[in-house]
Amino acid sequence: MEAPRLVASDVDGTLLGEDHEVSPRTAAVIGRLVARGVPFVLVTGRPPRWIPPVATQLGVVRYAVCANGAVLYDVEADRIVGSRPLHPEDLVRLEQAVAEALPGATLGVERVGEHAFDDQVAQFVAEPDYEHAWPGGGPPTEERERLLAHPAVKLLVRAKGMSSDAMAAVLEPLVGDTVDITFSHPGGLIEVAPAGVSKATGLRDLMERTPEFAGIAADEVVAFGDMPNDVAMLRWAGHGVAMGNAHPEVVAAADETTATNVDDGLALVLERWF
Repeated sequence: MEAPRLVASDVDGTLLGEDHEVSPRTAAVIGRLVARGVPFVLVTGRPPRWIPPVATQLGVVRYAVCANGAVLYDVEADRIVGSRPLHPEDLVRLEQAVAEALPGATLGVERVGEHAFDDQVAQFVAEPDYEHAWPGGGPPTEERERLLAHPAVKLLVRAKGMSSDAMAAVLEPLVGDTVDITFSHPGGLIEVAPAGVSKATGLRDLMERTPEFAGIAADEVVAFGDMPNDVAMLRWAGHGVAMGNAHPEVVAAADETTATNVDDGLALVLERWF
């Protein structure tokens, strides 16, 4: 394809190395493409509050699509510009399916307010026995009934000891197309969004409502990813790129596979044009 008019990238396992840093080579090529008027958008499963440390490393990120497409975030203005939540009735129905398919699994929810950090909203809350999949302190806790009583942009289902692939396989037949199930962590954690919400729909929604992206078509987008939550975006974009460390499902969906995230795979592709 010709030089893209928009570049979209997943964050963990794609843009960032194992040290959670953007390499100098990757930062340099992103700086060059933005200087030429090509937007660079973060499209991630991360919530908005986990975006500023990444955006600060680059200094050129205006927008991020968060929570696997459920949240649109204006990084510069620190403002949530759109969200598509699961409602309490959806969460209760999901809880019943989880109890049947994955007995013993624990739940957490992501919520958003008006900003990345909003004191008016308890943003990530989980059951008392929920074990975080990433290093660091545990989230604030609530009992399950209260946990499910408020809208959430993502339901997290944790079943330590199972693979995320296996979890999705047993839960999907019970929920059908009423929600979207994906994962970005292989070790017993699946992420549930409203039906029809994906990184592809989130990026498309952002482009449609943002004047800076007017006139850019899907086939003019290059997108990068490494995990199943990236598949829809890579298929939708004009050119989808799987990282060398990508899940097999991502490799199968992509137009090409580049080097790994620790070997500047993203930069290797973008340097063709910038």
